[in-house]
Amino acid sequence: MRMNYRLGKTLAVLALFLAVACDSKPGTPSTGEYIDDSVITTKLKSAIVNDPTLKSTEINVETYKGTVQLSGFVNSVAEMTQAEVLARSIGGVSAVKNDIRLKNP
Repeated sequence: MRMNYRLGKTLAVLALFLAVACDSKPGTPSTGEYIDDSVITTKLKSAIVNDPTLKSTEINVETYKGTVQLSGFVNSVAEMTQAEVLARSIGGVSAVKNDIRLKNP
């Protein structure tokens, strides 16, 4: 009986240790966050490709914890604004950093 108690206590401590060890490190996205970010990026890239006013090959999209960062080069302020509007329209986007630059004429 005493051995079963020790074994149970040891297994409980081991389970607690494993639960803590499997937790993600601070500052790194969890698996769910990573998947959500990938879905946001994919949806936005698709929206950019389907928008006839934008050149999709010149706009880059990265997402981290719901924040979308746009970068690349466009021909006009209207294209820059349209890319940001599309980003904000995607579900799950919490913020947009628009680092798109205008090409020199």
